[in-house]
Amino acid sequence: MAIQIIATGKYTPKNRVTNDELSHTIETNDEWIRSHTGIGARHIAADDEATSDLACKAALDAFENLAPGKAEEIAKTIDLVVVTSSTPDYYSCPSTACIVQEKLGIPGVGSFDILAACTGFITALECAAGMLLASNRKRALVIGADCLTRVTDWTDRATCVLFGDAAGAVILEKTEAPMTGNGKRGIIRSILGSDGSGAEALICRRGGSRNPWKNGEVVEKAPHLEMDGRAVYNFAVKAITDTMQKLLDEEGITMADVKKIIPHQANLRIVQAAAKRLGIDESKFFMNIEKYANTSTATIPVALAEYARTGELAAGDLIMTVGFGGGLTYGGNLIVW
Repeated sequence: MAIQIIATGKYTPKNRVTNDELSHTIETNDEWIRSHTGIGARHIAADDEATSDLACKAALDAFENLAPGKAEEIAKTIDLVVVTSSTPDYYSCPSTACIVQEKLGIPGVGSFDILAACTGFITALECAAGMLLASNRKRALVIGADCLTRVTDWTDRATCVLFGDAAGAVILEKTEAPMTGNGKRGIIRSILGSDGSGAEALICRRGGSRNPWKNGEVVEKAPHLEMDGRAVYNFAVKAITDTMQKLLDEEGITMADVKKIIPHQANLRIVQAAAKRLGIDESKFFMNIEKYANTSTATIPVALAEYARTGELAAGDLIMTVGFGGGLTYGGNLIVW
């Protein structure tokens, strides 16, 4: 048995804010942002859009990209809805996945959220695939969605230029294809890891049980992300290079066997440093950070959807996902298309 991706989808909000437009509200400029991050613009959710809204639109895009006439049939046979996000619609409960399940009209299936920050989609793929393989479930909808601009400190120019909002989705299906040997297909190998000693390097401090809001408390800032940029950079370069090399070694292949790497789109300089360290041409990575900035757990599924529609990805091609995020977390998947 194998778990294959049979459709991809994405959604980005209509409000696109360029670096030049951002420079009108904070002290920065296009040249600085591009040279330090590779970002040219970001999309920001409308006031009436929440993470579940973005997630649903990405899911609908995935259904629309199924084979003609298959969308309604497959929508009725989804057995699992998994949403990964750092910005759920509500604190604690209900899960965003339950809201998505209801909005999409997928009745009675298991639905839950995963929190692994920017590594969330990689983690969700592995979790959903394992649950399909271990049961009589056949199909799963996996969505990475975030509204990071809702937890961005817009007075901190070191971080506010980095983030955007988006959602990406895939539909997984259990098939008779093998996961090993000749003719293998689908998600064939995954690595998941974490290093909690770096928890404070990327953190939203207020609002949880460690540091809750108190009745009557007056604060200057809403909950927002804080980041030690240097610590995250150093962790990220090592984490993704080690993960990529481990995936290759465990599968007994070389980078020449991989058609394309779909990395978490946090900072172009991180990818460039990783490529240099492993001796990989930068063209091996599919990058779209210039258009969308860092959309957390949505970056990989959005990039995957875009790459799948370039016409370059064919059945049997081997691709790799790799990412890192708050926690600190890291991971990667090897996928035969």
